[in-house]
Amino acid sequence: MADAKAAIGRSRQKFMEQCRGSASPLCLFLTVTSAARSIVGECNREGAIRNHRERFQKFHCGALTLCCALMLASPVTEHARAAAAQAAAQKTPETKMQLTSSSFVADSALPAQYTCDGSDVSPALAWTGAPTGTQSFALIADDPDTPKKTVIHWLIYDLPPATRALPEGVPTKAKLPDGSRQGKNDHGKIGYSGPCPPPGAAHHYFFKLYALDYKTGMKPKANVAAVESAIKGHILAETELIARFQH
Repeated sequence: MADAKAAIGRSRQKFMEQCRGSASPLCLFLTVTSAARSIVGECNREGAIRNHRERFQKFHCGALTLCCALMLASPVTEHARAAAAQAAAQKTPETKMQLTSSSFVADSALPAQYTCDGSDVSPALAWTGAPTGTQSFALIADDPDTPKKTVIHWLIYDLPPATRALPEGVPTKAKLPDGSRQGKNDHGKIGYSGPCPPPGAAHHYFFKLYALDYKTGMKPKANVAAVESAIKGHILAETELIARFQH
């Protein structure tokens, strides 16, 4: 194949040499055609080179732009990361709400004075770590160890958000001076009614405190179902303290 192409090329060159100086129409036509093809081919080569050069220049400019952007963004990104890490390190985590009592030790025996064996007054309670946005507190004290149902011993709600303690012996009144309300316990009384289990194994008494995002506005003497319904979906934080008692 290569030899044939070479032979054709030599024949064409010989014919063109013969046409030089000749005025025959065929020779003139072939000469003009050959020249035109040469010019077109040259133009095509120059166009291809020009397109290639333009593409390279565009790619080169794009690469330079990207490199500059990365160089400029890198210090900003590093600075932003460092600032975020520093802010996270300096942020003080919110303390978890905790309920304590000066009247008894957590998960220990409740002294008789806070039960039906004594004066039956409410124990002192205090708490810390109330979350931001707290609008009121609610407290439920119950005994889940009774055979038939959980017995409610104390319901108090709409405690002001600044409240951080309940003194020993909270009055058994429906309305308290600070604006808080007390509900009816399962002994049929308002306010606190202490443990009075039958003889046998020790019962556990849960004092459960809830920080709420609103004030319930409920009337006094509410039952546990009403209180639990009112605080549902409004609890910001909760904590509990457990005491034990047995006869």
